[in-house]
Amino acid sequence: MGIKTYKPTSPGIRFVKGFDFEELTKGAKAEKSLLMPLRKTGGRNLHGRITSRHRGGGHKRQLRIIDFRRDKYNIPAKVLSIQYDPNRSARIALLGYADGEKRYIISPLGLRVNDEIISAPTAEIKTGNAMELRNIPPGIPIHNIELKMGKGGQIARSAGGSCLIMAKEGDYAHVKLPSGEIRLIHLDCYATVGQVSNVENDAISLGKAGKSRYLGRRPYSRGVAKNPHDHPMGGGEGKSSGGRHPTTPWGKCTKGLKTRKRKLSDKLILKRRK
Repeated sequence: MGIKTYKPTSPGIRFVKGFDFEELTKGAKAEKSLLMPLRKTGGRNLHGRITSRHRGGGHKRQLRIIDFRRDKYNIPAKVLSIQYDPNRSARIALLGYADGEKRYIISPLGLRVNDEIISAPTAEIKTGNAMELRNIPPGIPIHNIELKMGKGGQIARSAGGSCLIMAKEGDYAHVKLPSGEIRLIHLDCYATVGQVSNVENDAISLGKAGKSRYLGRRPYSRGVAKNPHDHPMGGGEGKSSGGRHPTTPWGKCTKGLKTRKRKLSDKLILKRRK
Protein backbone atom coordinates (compact mmCIF):
# COMPACT_ATOMS: atom_id res chain seq x y z
CA MET A 1 0.00 0.00 0.00
CA GLY A 2 1.13 3.55 -0.60
CA ILE A 3 0.21 7.22 -0.47
CA LYS A 4 -1.39 8.77 -3.53
CA THR A 5 -0.97 12.40 -4.62
CA TYR A 6 -2.99 14.25 -7.24
CA LYS A 7 -2.40 16.84 -9.92
CA PRO A 8 -3.58 20.25 -8.65
CA THR A 9 -6.51 20.50 -11.06
CA SER A 10 -8.48 22.44 -8.43
CA PRO A 11 -7.71 24.25 -5.16
CA GLY A 12 -9.50 21.51 -3.20
CA ILE A 13 -7.31 18.73 -4.57
CA ARG A 14 -3.96 20.55 -4.53
CA PHE A 15 -2.87 19.40 -1.06
CA VAL A 16 -4.72 16.07 -0.91
CA LYS A 17 -2.74 12.95 0.00
CA GLY A 18 -4.78 9.80 0.12
CA PHE A 19 -4.51 6.00 0.04
CA ASP A 20 -4.09 3.95 -3.11
CA PHE A 21 -6.00 1.05 -1.44
CA GLU A 22 -3.75 -1.51 -3.14
CA GLU A 23 -3.96 -3.86 -0.16
CA LEU A 24 -7.78 -4.13 -0.34
CA THR A 25 -9.45 -7.08 -2.05
CA LYS A 26 -10.93 -5.96 -5.38
CA GLY A 27 -14.70 -6.34 -5.61
CA ALA A 28 -15.13 -7.45 -1.98
CA LYS A 29 -18.38 -6.27 -0.40
CA ALA A 30 -19.23 -5.92 3.28
CA GLU A 31 -20.64 -9.08 4.86
CA LYS A 32 -24.36 -8.27 5.43
CA SER A 33 -24.69 -10.53 8.46
CA LEU A 34 -21.95 -8.51 10.23
CA LEU A 35 -23.42 -5.03 9.62
CA MET A 36 -25.36 -2.90 12.10
CA PRO A 37 -26.95 0.55 11.78
CA LEU A 38 -24.87 3.34 13.33
CA ARG A 39 -26.89 6.15 14.89
CA LYS A 40 -25.29 9.59 15.15
CA THR A 41 -25.35 11.65 18.32
CA GLY A 42 -24.13 15.02 17.03
CA GLY A 43 -22.05 15.20 20.22
CA ARG A 44 -25.17 15.28 22.40
CA ASN A 45 -25.98 13.19 25.48
CA LEU A 46 -29.32 11.62 26.45
CA HIS A 47 -30.58 15.03 27.64
CA GLY A 48 -29.87 16.63 24.26
CA ARG A 49 -27.01 18.78 25.61
CA ILE A 50 -23.75 19.08 23.68
CA THR A 51 -21.00 17.26 25.58
CA SER A 52 -18.54 16.89 22.65
CA ARG A 53 -18.25 20.08 20.63
CA HIS A 54 -17.66 20.38 16.88
CA ARG A 55 -19.39 17.13 15.93
CA GLY A 56 -22.24 16.64 13.48
CA GLY A 57 -23.13 15.78 9.91
CA GLY A 58 -20.82 13.44 8.06
CA HIS A 59 -21.42 10.58 5.69
CA LYS A 60 -23.86 7.85 6.63
CA ARG A 61 -22.08 4.69 7.82
CA GLN A 62 -22.85 1.15 8.90
CA LEU A 63 -21.07 -0.47 11.81
CA ARG A 64 -18.97 -3.57 11.11
CA ILE A 65 -19.13 -6.04 14.01
CA ILE A 66 -15.49 -6.76 14.87
CA ASP A 67 -14.38 -9.85 16.82
CA PHE A 68 -12.04 -8.38 19.44
CA ARG A 69 -12.28 -11.47 21.66
CA ARG A 70 -11.01 -14.04 19.14
CA ASP A 71 -12.83 -16.67 21.19
CA LYS A 72 -13.30 -19.35 18.50
CA TYR A 73 -10.49 -21.47 19.89
CA ASN A 74 -8.69 -24.23 17.96
CA ILE A 75 -10.79 -23.70 14.81
CA PRO A 76 -8.72 -22.65 11.77
CA ALA A 77 -9.96 -19.72 9.69
CA LYS A 78 -9.17 -18.63 6.14
CA VAL A 79 -8.83 -14.95 5.18
CA LEU A 80 -11.55 -14.31 2.59
CA SER A 81 -10.88 -10.59 1.98
CA ILE A 82 -9.21 -7.44 3.28
CA GLN A 83 -11.71 -4.57 3.45
CA TYR A 84 -12.01 -0.87 4.25
CA ASP A 85 -13.83 0.10 7.44
CA PRO A 86 -15.21 3.69 7.57
CA ASN A 87 -15.37 3.57 11.38
CA ARG A 88 -11.67 3.00 12.11
CA SER A 89 -8.21 3.80 10.77
CA ALA A 90 -7.12 0.15 10.43
CA ARG A 91 -8.20 -2.25 7.70
CA ILE A 92 -10.36 -5.25 8.60
CA ALA A 93 -10.13 -8.86 7.45
CA LEU A 94 -13.11 -11.15 6.82
CA LEU A 95 -12.46 -14.65 8.14
CA GLY A 96 -14.25 -17.83 7.08
CA TYR A 97 -13.99 -20.49 9.79
CA ALA A 98 -13.91 -24.23 9.13
CA ASP A 99 -17.40 -24.59 10.68
CA GLY A 100 -18.87 -22.04 8.22
CA GLU A 101 -19.07 -18.98 10.49
CA LYS A 102 -17.74 -15.62 9.27
CA ARG A 103 -16.19 -12.91 11.44
CA TYR A 104 -14.35 -9.63 11.00
CA ILE A 105 -11.04 -8.98 12.77
CA ILE A 106 -8.61 -6.05 12.72
CA SER A 107 -6.23 -6.87 9.90
CA PRO A 108 -2.54 -7.07 10.86
CA LEU A 109 0.19 -5.80 8.55
CA GLY A 110 1.19 -8.46 6.00
CA LEU A 111 -1.98 -10.56 6.23
CA ARG A 112 -3.04 -11.79 2.77
CA VAL A 113 -6.14 -13.38 1.25
CA ASN A 114 -6.17 -17.20 1.61
CA ASP A 115 -3.83 -17.09 4.63
CA GLU A 116 -4.87 -19.49 7.38
CA ILE A 117 -4.88 -18.24 10.98
CA ILE A 118 -6.08 -19.62 14.29
CA SER A 119 -6.84 -18.56 17.85
CA ALA A 120 -5.50 -21.04 20.39
CA PRO A 121 -3.57 -20.95 23.69
CA THR A 122 -0.57 -22.63 22.04
CA ALA A 123 -0.83 -21.39 18.44
CA GLU A 124 2.17 -20.90 16.15
CA ILE A 125 3.94 -17.50 16.31
CA LYS A 126 2.51 -16.23 13.03
CA THR A 127 0.96 -12.94 11.92
CA GLY A 128 -2.78 -12.97 12.68
CA ASN A 129 -2.72 -15.82 15.21
CA ALA A 130 -4.14 -15.05 18.67
CA MET A 131 -2.83 -16.65 21.84
CA GLU A 132 -2.10 -16.06 25.51
CA LEU A 133 0.67 -13.65 26.44
CA ARG A 134 2.48 -16.43 28.30
CA ASN A 135 3.14 -18.17 24.96
CA ILE A 136 4.40 -15.09 23.07
CA PRO A 137 8.17 -14.53 23.33
CA PRO A 138 9.50 -11.04 24.22
CA GLY A 139 10.30 -8.72 21.32
CA ILE A 140 7.46 -9.90 19.04
CA PRO A 141 5.06 -7.08 17.95
CA ILE A 142 1.52 -7.71 19.20
CA HIS A 143 -1.80 -5.87 19.04
CA ASN A 144 -5.47 -6.17 20.13
CA ILE A 145 -4.39 -6.97 23.70
CA GLU A 146 -6.83 -7.78 26.49
CA LEU A 147 -6.65 -5.98 29.83
CA LYS A 148 -9.10 -8.40 31.45
CA MET A 149 -9.27 -12.07 30.57
CA GLY A 150 -12.12 -12.78 28.15
CA LYS A 151 -13.19 -9.14 27.77
CA GLY A 152 -11.64 -8.71 24.32
CA GLY A 153 -8.77 -6.63 22.99
CA GLN A 154 -8.63 -3.01 24.17
CA ILE A 155 -5.04 -1.93 23.49
CA ALA A 156 -3.26 -1.25 20.15
CA ARG A 157 -6.21 -1.39 17.77
CA SER A 158 -5.64 1.70 15.59
CA ALA A 159 -3.64 1.90 12.37
CA GLY A 160 0.05 1.02 12.73
CA GLY A 161 -0.24 0.27 16.45
CA SER A 162 1.76 -2.45 18.19
CA CYS A 163 3.11 -3.32 21.64
CA LEU A 164 6.13 -5.25 22.85
CA ILE A 165 6.56 -7.70 25.70
CA MET A 166 9.60 -6.49 27.62
CA ALA A 167 9.73 -9.24 30.26
CA LYS A 168 7.65 -11.77 32.18
CA GLU A 169 7.54 -11.92 35.97
CA GLY A 170 5.24 -14.15 38.00
CA ASP A 171 1.71 -14.04 36.57
CA TYR A 172 2.27 -10.81 34.64
CA ALA A 173 3.99 -9.59 31.49
CA HIS A 174 5.68 -6.18 31.25
CA VAL A 175 4.14 -4.73 28.07
CA LYS A 176 5.35 -1.51 26.44
CA LEU A 177 2.39 0.35 24.92
CA PRO A 178 2.50 2.63 21.83
CA SER A 179 2.47 5.68 24.15
CA GLY A 180 5.69 4.53 25.84
CA GLU A 181 3.88 3.46 29.00
CA ILE A 182 5.01 0.13 30.49
CA ARG A 183 2.17 -1.81 32.07
CA LEU A 184 1.62 -5.15 33.79
CA ILE A 185 -0.88 -7.40 31.95
CA HIS A 186 -1.85 -10.88 33.12
CA LEU A 187 -0.25 -13.74 31.19
CA ASP A 188 -3.66 -15.39 30.59
CA CYS A 189 -4.85 -12.40 28.53
CA TYR A 190 -5.02 -12.90 24.77
CA ALA A 191 -3.21 -10.86 22.11
CA THR A 192 -2.79 -11.08 18.34
CA VAL A 193 0.64 -11.43 16.75
CA GLY A 194 1.74 -8.64 14.39
CA GLN A 195 1.39 -4.90 13.86
CA VAL A 196 -1.93 -3.31 12.92
CA SER A 197 -2.31 -2.61 9.18
CA ASN A 198 -2.38 0.76 7.38
CA VAL A 199 0.87 2.03 8.93
CA GLU A 200 0.93 5.09 6.63
CA ASN A 201 -2.32 6.49 8.02
CA ASP A 202 -0.47 9.44 9.62
CA ALA A 203 0.87 10.55 6.22
CA ILE A 204 -2.50 11.36 4.63
CA SER A 205 -3.69 14.96 4.20
CA LEU A 206 -7.39 15.75 3.91
CA GLY A 207 -6.52 18.76 1.75
CA LYS A 208 -9.76 20.68 2.22
CA ALA A 209 -12.32 21.57 4.87
CA GLY A 210 -15.01 19.55 3.10
CA LYS A 211 -13.28 16.27 3.87
CA SER A 212 -13.43 17.04 7.58
CA ARG A 213 -17.18 17.53 7.16
CA TYR A 214 -17.49 14.08 5.51
CA LEU A 215 -15.93 12.64 8.69
CA GLY A 216 -18.48 14.42 10.90
CA ARG A 217 -16.15 17.14 12.18
CA ARG A 218 -17.64 20.64 12.26
CA PRO A 219 -15.66 23.90 12.05
CA TYR A 220 -14.33 25.59 15.16
CA SER A 221 -12.88 29.02 15.90
CA ARG A 222 -9.66 29.63 17.80
CA GLY A 223 -10.10 31.29 21.19
CA VAL A 224 -7.67 34.12 20.35
CA ALA A 225 -9.79 35.02 17.31
CA LYS A 226 -12.88 35.65 19.45
CA ASN A 227 -14.10 38.62 21.47
CA PRO A 228 -13.39 38.89 25.23
CA HIS A 229 -16.97 38.09 26.21
CA ASP A 230 -16.88 34.88 24.12
CA HIS A 231 -13.56 33.43 25.30
CA PRO A 232 -10.96 34.11 28.04
CA MET A 233 -8.24 34.40 25.39
CA GLY A 234 -10.20 36.73 23.11
CA GLY A 235 -9.76 40.43 22.46
CA GLY A 236 -6.66 42.60 22.23
CA GLU A 237 -5.49 45.10 19.63
CA GLY A 238 -4.38 43.41 16.40
CA LYS A 239 -3.41 39.76 16.51
CA SER A 240 -2.88 38.78 20.13
CA SER A 241 -1.54 35.45 21.37
CA GLY A 242 -3.87 35.47 24.35
CA GLY A 243 -1.50 36.52 27.12
CA ARG A 244 -2.27 33.53 29.32
CA HIS A 245 -2.07 29.76 29.38
CA PRO A 246 -4.43 28.09 26.87
CA THR A 247 -7.90 27.59 28.32
CA THR A 248 -11.35 26.37 27.33
CA PRO A 249 -14.19 28.90 26.82
CA TRP A 250 -15.09 28.17 30.48
CA GLY A 251 -11.64 29.02 31.84
CA LYS A 252 -10.26 25.51 32.47
CA CYS A 253 -6.66 24.76 31.43
CA THR A 254 -6.41 22.77 28.20
CA LYS A 255 -2.75 21.79 28.41
CA GLY A 256 -1.13 19.98 31.31
CA LEU A 257 -4.16 19.92 33.63
CA LYS A 258 -4.28 16.48 35.25
CA THR A 259 -7.75 14.95 34.87
CA ARG A 260 -6.92 11.31 35.62
CA LYS A 261 -8.65 9.91 38.71
CA ARG A 262 -7.01 7.42 41.04
CA LYS A 263 -7.81 3.90 39.87
CA LEU A 264 -7.15 0.46 41.29
CA SER A 265 -5.34 -0.36 38.05
CA ASP A 266 -2.75 2.39 38.68
CA LYS A 267 -0.63 -0.13 40.57
CA LEU A 268 -0.23 -2.07 37.29
CA ILE A 269 1.53 0.87 35.60
CA LEU A 270 5.31 0.49 35.97
CA LYS A 271 6.29 3.53 33.92
CA ARG A 272 3.99 6.35 32.86
CA ARG A 273 3.98 7.74 29.35
CA LYS A 274 5.02 11.16 30.70
